[in-house]
Amino acid sequence: MIKSNSIRPDVPNKFYNEKKTLFSSKEIIFRSQGCAKVFHISSRAQVVFLAAVLCVACWSFYSYHMYHKSDVLIHSQNLELVETRDAYVDLMTDFMTLHKNIGAMLNSIDSEKQRDKKSLEKYRRQAQIVEEKIKQITSKKDWVSDKKVNEKTSIREALLQRDIAASERDELKKQMEQMEATIDELKTAELEVLDKIKTLSNKELDKIKGIFSSVNVALKRKNMYFNAMANSKRKDSKGGPYVPLKIKLDDPRIEDKVSAIFKSVDDIEYYREVMLSVPLGKPVWSYWVTSRYGTRSDPFKKTKARHKGVDLASRTGNKVNVKGQGKVIRAEYAGAYGNLVVVDHGNGFQTKYAHLNKIYVKKGDRLEINDTVGEVGSTGRSTGPHLHYEVLYKGVNVDPLPFLKAKI
Repeated sequence: MIKSNSIRPDVPNKFYNEKKTLFSSKEIIFRSQGCAKVFHISSRAQVVFLAAVLCVACWSFYSYHMYHKSDVLIHSQNLELVETRDAYVDLMTDFMTLHKNIGAMLNSIDSEKQRDKKSLEKYRRQAQIVEEKIKQITSKKDWVSDKKVNEKTSIREALLQRDIAASERDELKKQMEQMEATIDELKTAELEVLDKIKTLSNKELDKIKGIFSSVNVALKRKNMYFNAMANSKRKDSKGGPYVPLKIKLDDPRIEDKVSAIFKSVDDIEYYREVMLSVPLGKPVWSYWVTSRYGTRSDPFKKTKARHKGVDLASRTGNKVNVKGQGKVIRAEYAGAYGNLVVVDHGNGFQTKYAHLNKIYVKKGDRLEINDTVGEVGSTGRSTGPHLHYEVLYKGVNVDPLPFLKAKI
């Protein structure tokens, strides 16, 4: 006999047939040595984790895009600077060629004058031959007296010289008119060339002055000022723009423009020399600022503290480069700084590179712009891989960001 309660109808398993959402609660089971641990991951935790991953991905893409955009901009400006210098050389070559052409044309006029003088002498000799023949005829035929012959000969020679002189005068007058027109055209062309050169020179000079103005924004906060024109490494103290004597001109307009151009070129070279010792640009190719210069919350003590530089987060091993010529005055492990390199650039500027993973230089090394001093790391008092970067002027820490953002 079969009991009624022994027969159970098939009941569908709701756990396996129930439709699940994308972020439904998950369980992770860890089993070890007969023991099992279960970790529950709620829907909210999954959403937060996914959002964090998306944020990191977006920020990485944005950082890469901005760095690539910055490199493209710097590359285009470098090309523009090279084109400016090439244009300057080409225009100055054209300028000197114009003057050589004027000299050649003046020499051509002198040659024409010499040819006309030779022609006049030739005509005079022919007149003398005619005179001798007339004398021979008149002596035989007794047609006229010697006095009349001389008078006729003098008249004939005078008329001949008059005709030659008139021809010479007309020809020279025509040549001088052509020369005056040519000189006017050359002067106009020279003025246009000089205007272009002056514009290009002033454009480059304004760009350099703008860089130093942005740097002085940080220095003025410390009641300091960097005068680039007073900080050249040139040993002599003589001044004034270089204006070669060989291009001194009578036209005051051209003279003034030439003097202004050479002054601009001299100033540009002066500024460029000073810029070699100023740390302008990014010391690491890819970074994002995690802590700025000034007051901040200390990452360890969580209290207000003074931050002497900027923290540039980057991947471990990324190369750290100097952005100005200088000499290594310190390269060692330095407690909280970790692996530290200090570079003296001259003119009062120094830079510090801290928490390095590796140091590539030693004390006393001479460095050129973009030489590598080490790798990004997390040595010393650090919470993660980054470069702690400081800029000092006359021994005082200043905000490094204006130096980082300078467009050379």
